[in-house]
Amino acid sequence: MPRFRLEPADAAFFSTAPHIFTYQKRFPAPPEKVWESLVSDESLAAWGPSVNKVEWLSPRPFGVGTSREVTLAPGVVRVHETFFRWEEGRRYSFTVDHANIPSLRRFAEDYLVEPAGDGETQFTWIVAIEPKPLFAIPFKGLAPVVKAAFGRLASDGRRYFARV
Repeated sequence: MPRFRLEPADAAFFSTAPHIFTYQKRFPAPPEKVWESLVSDESLAAWGPSVNKVEWLSPRPFGVGTSREVTLAPGVVRVHETFFRWEEGRRYSFTVDHANIPSLRRFAEDYLVEPAGDGETQFTWIVAIEPKPLFAIPFKGLAPVVKAAFGRLASDGRRYFARV
């Protein structure tokens, strides 16, 4: 499978990227349980059909520099992620180093887990994307579809915690 290298992103990218999608969901589970799920072997793949597979490539304990490979549904897109922020039990952020699709210049995600009262969690997820110049105009047209697809993962998380 081909690998296309991306430019690195950092925390500033979450406010400067051409496409920023922010999702906020209240999960019916305490923050500790949500965090435990995020760093589990299955991670987001356990939440629903949006993610096929998560493979951690670094040994535990995880932290800054940890990497993993994620295969998105339906199994066609694969990305390699490296974490540049890790606040144990609360937050992590990563940049995608390379992907098997040629359209991305920079891509990063930020996950924030906060207490919401009543044993629930406020989950905030930011997806920041900069397509390569050749793909900028087509991506602009596809952005609503991409936003909805990522939004499905956040909704999958809400359903997952409602049943576990």
